[in-house]
Amino acid sequence: MRKIVSSLARILSAGRRAADLKGNAAALLAAAALFTGVFSPEQASAADPMATSYSPTQCLGTAMPYPAPDGPIAIPDSLEAMYINHVGRHGARYLSSMRPSVGLLQTLAKADSVGVLTDKGKQLKGLVEYVIDASHGRWGALDSLGMAEQRGIATRMFRAFPRLFDNGRVHAISSYSPRCVMSMYEFCHQLDRVNNSVEITTSAGRTNSPLMRPFDTDRDFVEWFESHPWQEPYDMFFQTTCPAEPARRLISDKNYLTHEQAVELSWSAYSVVHGLPAMGLDVDITTYFTPEELNALWACENLGHYLKRSASTLSLEPAYVASNLLLDLINTTDEAAQGKRGETVSLRFGHAETLLPLLSLMRLPGCYYMTNYFDTVGLHWRDFTLTPMAANLQMVLLRSKKGVTYLLILLNERPIALPIGAGSETPEGALPLIPWSTAKEYLNLCLPIHMQI
Repeated sequence: MRKIVSSLARILSAGRRAADLKGNAAALLAAAALFTGVFSPEQASAADPMATSYSPTQCLGTAMPYPAPDGPIAIPDSLEAMYINHVGRHGARYLSSMRPSVGLLQTLAKADSVGVLTDKGKQLKGLVEYVIDASHGRWGALDSLGMAEQRGIATRMFRAFPRLFDNGRVHAISSYSPRCVMSMYEFCHQLDRVNNSVEITTSAGRTNSPLMRPFDTDRDFVEWFESHPWQEPYDMFFQTTCPAEPARRLISDKNYLTHEQAVELSWSAYSVVHGLPAMGLDVDITTYFTPEELNALWACENLGHYLKRSASTLSLEPAYVASNLLLDLINTTDEAAQGKRGETVSLRFGHAETLLPLLSLMRLPGCYYMTNYFDTVGLHWRDFTLTPMAANLQMVLLRSKKGVTYLLILLNERPIALPIGAGSETPEGALPLIPWSTAKEYLNLCLPIHMQI
């Protein structure tokens, strides 16, 4: 197990070395790492200052369909694209497992058999029956919406950086998960459709697991995860936050369910219903949950993702699991900057569990939040902004007419700055550009000490 003292040394070392990157060293890593979200008074209620008021769509969390931008990012004529490093999540899919749906249906059917299911409960029961029937043989599979999401991202990438695909080379890998493999093929097929002069090679399978599924292969992380250090703080939050009221509207007899059973039924209903829009089903989630209840249920799911997949005061292990992936991104981007990379575009397709640790390890704004007050997480760290369906991180190398190589980072196709004053030293002020040499040193400092180049 990586030692705590090593983690502390890494942070201190990063802070000292970061001082050499720019004069305002304190703002480089340490200060920027503390607050990556912005507290909005509109998001908090007077009764509970930590309560949020996100929209029903946002409360779908990581099951939210991809919020595509209106069009491709505009790159100034003074900059020429050299290379793209892309890490993406699979697109929208059928529910990943039949177990939650079957469990919810059994609970509702039992209540119906004794005559205590309300009309709303019967409506939900019918919906779950339809979902189970429609998902037969398709659990976890990429659906038509997910395919369209990947095609859209590929098209916008081509339109923004057409030169990279004109007789260019694309190399793509994915995890062994069929929805990831299919996402890769849809993406690459679309690239070939818009410009069939591009040469594309693909690879899928467990050989890619150290990069795409490190949460399965990294022994330190697996040991940490299986010890459940996140369970106690999560359970405390869940018990005080998850509402019982949605379940009470499904059952006519107020004595049929204990409070704990009602809470569990509310959670089961949310677990199924909030994933249906990703299946392409036109379901109004507010039929079963009020806005306040949706925010509370989302907060429980969001905290679970945060504690298990992001750096926190509990541990840095969930971020360190992406170390090999970040090192690969650094090395391949650096090779491209030196003109030593064969392909012009590198694509990788994995999971939310692939991206969340990486974004946290890179300490991108909104992706890294340290606190001992876990009820504040939902105000600063929001899974729906980080890893909706088809989420992606793009590292784009650009060269100016003066020969300076810059890095542009896009999160879900929208520019995002490294927390080191990026953009202030380039003439293209509209984009958060940073010289690759500076970005490389920063990203290197994000790695565990034993992996730093």
